[in-house]
Amino acid sequence: MQTTAENTLNTAPIIEPNPTQTAEVVAYLQSPQAIRERCRRLYALAKADQLCHFHLHPDALPATADYVRRLMDRAYPQGDVPFHSRWRHFEVDGVSRLATLEPRLSAFDPLEQARIKVDLAVTSVLLDAGAGSTWRYGEPGTGQVFQRSEGLAIASFHSFGQGLFSSQPDHPWQADALGLSQLTPERLGTAFQVSPENPLLGLAGRVSLLQTLGHALQQQPHLFGETNPRPGNLVDYWLSQSEDQTLSAVTVLHTVLQGFGPIWPGRITLGGVNLGDVWPHPQLPDTGLGSQLVPFHKLSQWLTYSLLEPLQDLGLTITNLDQLTGLAEYRNGGLFLDSGVLSLKDPTDLEIAHPPNSPLIVEWRALTLCLLDDLADLLRQQRHQTAIELPLVKILQGGTWAAGRALAAEKRPHGGPPLTLASDGTVF
Repeated sequence: MQTTAENTLNTAPIIEPNPTQTAEVVAYLQSPQAIRERCRRLYALAKADQLCHFHLHPDALPATADYVRRLMDRAYPQGDVPFHSRWRHFEVDGVSRLATLEPRLSAFDPLEQARIKVDLAVTSVLLDAGAGSTWRYGEPGTGQVFQRSEGLAIASFHSFGQGLFSSQPDHPWQADALGLSQLTPERLGTAFQVSPENPLLGLAGRVSLLQTLGHALQQQPHLFGETNPRPGNLVDYWLSQSEDQTLSAVTVLHTVLQGFGPIWPGRITLGGVNLGDVWPHPQLPDTGLGSQLVPFHKLSQWLTYSLLEPLQDLGLTITNLDQLTGLAEYRNGGLFLDSGVLSLKDPTDLEIAHPPNSPLIVEWRALTLCLLDDLADLLRQQRHQTAIELPLVKILQGGTWAAGRALAAEKRPHGGPPLTLASDGTVF
């Protein structure tokens, strides 16, 4: 396999395509099946204690599952756990910011309401990568101050409502190609209250991502519309793909990967296709094109989870939900490090920042996804529920993400991840 692992995110390694294999390899690497299979290969090495960077302590997993279950029971005593999606962050502190959206939405038909919600979800999710430990956002009107994911969500919500991503002043509640492509760091920084005293990690990377999204929308009119391309026009595409008001979650993910794949910077390309959140690991056997690559598609899957609710509001039934995987990000990964399920072989790795393409981070993320599946099985046994009754997307919400944050707050002053991440604002 012809590939290289770069030390920065600024230069994308190039894999020369093999015309007879490229399409199949790309399709495989963009599937949930590939995520699980490649991660399980690294998990098997961890079980044999053959990974370079991590020890695995499976005996600690039942206690971790108990901890997660207690948090779930406390947060959702009636058992009505919602999806882990961007919409939950708009409801922080028991206040639904979406309630302020409803009066405006009521002026539109249900289809346009869904398009607006998709525009909001896409822009907000793409702005969600780790904010750093010092950034804060003071919410207009309430005076409340938020940070991290909740702060980014509320900041993006108000920015969306103010028309930051729209090119049409008379239609502020949308994100369109022209509005996104004309976004600047200064405008986003002002909207997010960024200053030298209130720095936001990866500001330039976030702006570049949305600018690139604006250009990508114009390149795929079959997904985003011929005139005034918007993410929200995906709703029309998905309706055309549904049968008997039923749509597979895997179809939504495939569309997200196809539609938004070109926006990711500095990624591996295969046959001209930007693979996105896919990274090499040297301990996977080199058996051919793409064989040492590990896909995660973290933001794409979280975006998929966040887009399902507007589609359900339209009356669509979503199937194959549990074919999607957990999310390989620092809250879920931090849960397993902080609870002792994983430990570093070299403690000095705590002292340096690691880029997403480092073997250590690839291992951490792969083990996280496998452990999320195993923990989900334990939780379902404890709660006497099936995968349909308690899908992974609810366990993430209930759940592992909250548990990872709670443990981080106990162990570190600012509640940051156990490992230092060198992020450009597009991965974590």
